[in-house]
Amino acid sequence: MKNSNKLKIIPLGGLREIGKNLTVLEYRDDIIIIDCGMTFPEDEMLGIDIVIPDIKYLVKNQRKIRGLVLTHGHEDHIGAIPYVLKRIKFPIYGTKLTLGLLQNKLKEHRLLDTEMHTVSHGQKVKLGKMEVEWIRVNHSIPDSSALAIKTPLGMVFHTGDFKVDFTPISGSPIDLNRIGEIGNKGCLALLSESTNVLRPGYTISESKVGDTFDRIFSYMTKSRIIIATFASNVHRIQQIINAAEKYNRKVVLSGRSMLNVMSTAEKLGYLRMKPNTLIDIRNMHKYNPEHLVLITTGSQGEPMSALTRISQGEHKKIKLRKDDVVILSATPIPGNENAVSKVINNIMEQGVKVIYESLSEIHVSGHACQEELKLMYSLLKPKYFIPVHGETRHLQKHASIAADMGHDPNNIFVLENGMVLEIDTQKAKIGEEVPSGRVLVDGLGIGDVGNIVLRDRKHLSEDGLIVVVVTMDKKERKTVSGPDIISRGFVYVRESGDLMEDAKDIVTKSVNQCLRKKTTDWNTMKSAIRDDLRSYLFSQTKRNPMILPIIMEV
Repeated sequence: MKNSNKLKIIPLGGLREIGKNLTVLEYRDDIIIIDCGMTFPEDEMLGIDIVIPDIKYLVKNQRKIRGLVLTHGHEDHIGAIPYVLKRIKFPIYGTKLTLGLLQNKLKEHRLLDTEMHTVSHGQKVKLGKMEVEWIRVNHSIPDSSALAIKTPLGMVFHTGDFKVDFTPISGSPIDLNRIGEIGNKGCLALLSESTNVLRPGYTISESKVGDTFDRIFSYMTKSRIIIATFASNVHRIQQIINAAEKYNRKVVLSGRSMLNVMSTAEKLGYLRMKPNTLIDIRNMHKYNPEHLVLITTGSQGEPMSALTRISQGEHKKIKLRKDDVVILSATPIPGNENAVSKVINNIMEQGVKVIYESLSEIHVSGHACQEELKLMYSLLKPKYFIPVHGETRHLQKHASIAADMGHDPNNIFVLENGMVLEIDTQKAKIGEEVPSGRVLVDGLGIGDVGNIVLRDRKHLSEDGLIVVVVTMDKKERKTVSGPDIISRGFVYVRESGDLMEDAKDIVTKSVNQCLRKKTTDWNTMKSAIRDDLRSYLFSQTKRNPMILPIIMEV
């Protein structure tokens, strides 16, 4: 089989990690991109706003790209699109709500000239030599899809994020009939999400949360209710609105992303409410507190979110009251547990009641547990199995479940970002890797902050900064003034006078020694100052601040 006739499956994000989902399907001169998401920075990524996939491979092969196909509208699947579009252009295909949410993002980035095509479930789109069909699944956001991609070598099925919910809040249950039809005709490869693979059983229906909200609203009749959830969880917000209307409460939205998503969802018909249910936050003072429900962002403890600012008393419009009830209707994403705990503690310290997942059924996952994943596998009966969307422990557990169900271990591939799975008519194997990794977004800068900058930021945050300024006469080769020493984040200068004076003496000796050696290169002198001062400061304080020598010539 010629190399050019191989089907390549290339994950550039979403494997061995949570979020940043991006998968490439390539056959000869045609490339289809599946999703293009972001993830949140890790704790040590100081100052970083978001993390997106490295797309060097796509830039290099942009002439082959036939389109980006989207499974749903969560940030970990669409959040990187505006940044990628600034480097390469391609048409985008997705369901109505997915593209509606994406359009908000593209408007912010002034990219509304992007070619976008709205598709519906059951629709097929021809992209080069491949054909994509969108198949209805259930998830925590409406209009979610799995993708059945017909290639010249066979059907590739990508589950997207899904669960099996026979009583969804809106729309129809997952289209198991169509999935079964595809399996009966033959599935070449299954890419199946693995987020909840460590959980046995089935994921609870979203409607269960509605029952919990109804119960809470029924006995919290004297309290103002504040609920934090994901802005994109339209089903959850619909249930809050339903409970509010049942118990004659007005609804207030807080948080920019919450307002944007709800505006889009209502405009497109995915959110239903009575005409006077929603009120502006500026008018909530006209109503008694017990007649209000506040829906906010901040269920993950994000530093600038509405709930975090409320918990710290910094929100301009919302101040906590003793008889308030705060509900966190979400599970902390791995890595956010400490931030969420801090918000809960801040609220409780003000004497306010907090209800969170471990205390009540106020959140259910949008992801399939083990039995649902087994059902998906059984319906499709793929030749090759590739677990996706998860950390290493998730992917390997999913692989072991497939093996337990009788799948040939040689046809199970636990990939990493950048790996290339090559499939021909005979077999599948791992090919040569392509560039992959993380691109850090800091403000308007995309990829201009790397490991060295992060290392410096970490150094500054832990040990502080010492700036040494010396003015030199270049011709006379002597010190004109200084050394002056400025400390930031190292020691409080007014209480460390002796240390600073001794540090000046160390710098003076270093400079004089360089002058005696007739050093002509100021960089050599800076290195000597840095080395001598570092040794002294560490011996006195056991700290290692960043030292920045500055030599001014006159």
